[in-house]
Amino acid sequence: MANVALVSLGCAKNLVDSEMMLSMFRDGFRIVKDLDEADIIILNTCAFIEAARSESLAEIRRLLGYRKAKLVVTGCLGQRYKKKLGKEFPEVARFVSLDEYKDLHSLLREVAGSGSISPIDPLERTYATAPYFAYLRISEGCDHFCAFCAIPFIRGRYVSRPYGEVLAEARKLLSLGKKEIAVISQDPAAYGLDFPNGKPDFCDLIGELDKLGFYRIRLLYLYPSELDSRFIDTVKNSRSIARYFDIPVQSGSQHVLALMHRKDTREGNLKLIRGIRGAMPEATFRTTLIAGFPGETPEDVEDTLSFLREAEIDHVGAFAYSREAGTPAYYSKEQVDEGEKKAREALYMRTATEISLRLNEGRVGSVMEGLVIGRSDSPKGYFLRTDWNAPDDIDGDVLLVTGKEYAEGEPVRVRITRGGAHRLLATDEI
Repeated sequence: MANVALVSLGCAKNLVDSEMMLSMFRDGFRIVKDLDEADIIILNTCAFIEAARSESLAEIRRLLGYRKAKLVVTGCLGQRYKKKLGKEFPEVARFVSLDEYKDLHSLLREVAGSGSISPIDPLERTYATAPYFAYLRISEGCDHFCAFCAIPFIRGRYVSRPYGEVLAEARKLLSLGKKEIAVISQDPAAYGLDFPNGKPDFCDLIGELDKLGFYRIRLLYLYPSELDSRFIDTVKNSRSIARYFDIPVQSGSQHVLALMHRKDTREGNLKLIRGIRGAMPEATFRTTLIAGFPGETPEDVEDTLSFLREAEIDHVGAFAYSREAGTPAYYSKEQVDEGEKKAREALYMRTATEISLRLNEGRVGSVMEGLVIGRSDSPKGYFLRTDWNAPDDIDGDVLLVTGKEYAEGEPVRVRITRGGAHRLLATDEI
């Protein structure tokens, strides 16, 4: 019996790959969490930006310290730098690129030497998430080719998962007791555009998912240029789709959006947000911003700050531009100084925090409903996930202060009693 451990880095899409990898091991293998017990360690890496690559390389060095185990490295890092890594880390038993996943079972069997390993199957996963929650990935790759992003070069062009397969997996998740699912992709709203006649499309898919009976369906990472009135109506008229809109605008400057090769516009993004908020006043918004993109001027910074104030985004993540080889922005002669990038990042986040605080103070007295996701000891109570905050601790938390007992995954209705920049306090006395 060989013990297998897995370390997953990067985004939720990578986590889904990791869950499928764990389900491949059959007779002759045991999945373990303790790396000291492992005979085989799989490291599923990320290589989206420099920080992610550095983390992945540091993990390779750390995991090679477990001398008993054979190390297999999968994921985006292997896809992008396989030959170079093989020379740098000859101790690694195998580097597996993304385009080798179809043969992953054979490659892992070579490393293991014996035992039963099945081919990777999108419908077979060993879930690493809470019992009541799972991710549902609906496509691979991306067709946008934004000037800053290497994803299309790593993950390839956009490919939608078969409609029936997605629905079959959703039904399976429901049968396993998953109350909440998060629909994920590099570009979820482009789902179906590569099908004949572009059908069924994203609205068809989420409309069908809504009928299945989940407590909550969350849509993550929606490109603004692909959202229209039909999408807004689909969410508004749904029973289970969260009124949570994760729309990465990347900049509030039209000049910078053009440099980024984005299809959306500053005014179009503001119009979209106003349209969603007009249809669903309770809507929560999240966005991401890149600070110090090549060619970004002080005037562009002011445009982005005014965009934030006008749009009133609930949750913002600002990140200093990471220069990625092979992308158009890498070759720009208007690179922004590292210190200035960090200063702009801090300025965006400071402004966003001020807006978040004001919006959250305005939520005092309102009623929310969400799932219990964990206990709090000080003060005594529970953390909740509502339509206001997404998974992975990216938005802050809702803290229910109570003396009552609740089970993890149980829906609870609460009244907000205090709003901070990144926390809402609540009571169940309604």
